[in-house]
Amino acid sequence: MSQLFDITLIALLIACAVAVIRTKDLLAAAIIFSAYSLVMCLIWQHRGAPDVAMTEAAVGAGVTTVLFIVTIARTVRRER
Repeated sequence: MSQLFDITLIALLIACAVAVIRTKDLLAAAIIFSAYSLVMCLIWQHRGAPDVAMTEAAVGAGVTTVLFIVTIARTVRRER
């Protein structure tokens, strides 16, 4: 059961990484990156490192995502 959970998390992590690379919309990329950080948080927790998991959740999924969204909101979109 644990091995299935590991495989699922790794597959989700790879899917998020590929989605961030392939998406053209910056806001969507920031949100997908947040999901990537949350999956990493789950992996660290499952591996027995709760301190690293909480740091990843706070910094990776929390602060970084907020900074990305604020930065994107302050830029101007140009349509072709």
